[in-house]
Amino acid sequence: MKQGLIHIYCGDGKGKTSAATGLAVRAAGCGYSVLFSRFLKTEDSGELNVLDAVSGIEVIHLEKSYGFYRTLSQEEQGEVKDMYRGLWNRIRDQISGGGYDILVIDEFMAAYNYGLIPQEDAVRFLKQKPDSLEIVLTGRDPAKELVELADYVSEIRKVRHPFDRGIPARKGIEY
Repeated sequence: MKQGLIHIYCGDGKGKTSAATGLAVRAAGCGYSVLFSRFLKTEDSGELNVLDAVSGIEVIHLEKSYGFYRTLSQEEQGEVKDMYRGLWNRIRDQISGGGYDILVIDEFMAAYNYGLIPQEDAVRFLKQKPDSLEIVLTGRDPAKELVELADYVSEIRKVRHPFDRGIPARKGIEY
């Protein structure tokens, strides 16, 4: 790729991670090298099994899975913050080493909005990204400064969702 662009997949609807995963698979199928990372997700998500098996995609796995951030104790929130600062540094280091055409950061918006990654550093990273690097960010409620940096902003809006009727997330469908 000569010019890499920034994508944001946002909104309250189902499909943000699926769209990012699909783009990663498509890019790998075209010979591109993909770094796929995630914040605030569990390690039992079905797409990880497929992504791990695809040549050209490197997945950064989380050391530990936590529940919803806002339901964690202060001690757990501190652990999460430390772990995600380390993950953020690893992402930046791997990208600065070159060798990747695409970077996907799933649930970036939540990590950014909760302050789990340094916001000023994240904005600077996006502004100073390598010219050829394509970046895909997912999550709800992107900050205005992120939307302004993005070349693509796709909003996935919920019209109806089974969770609203008390149906929990189902393996293979929602995770």
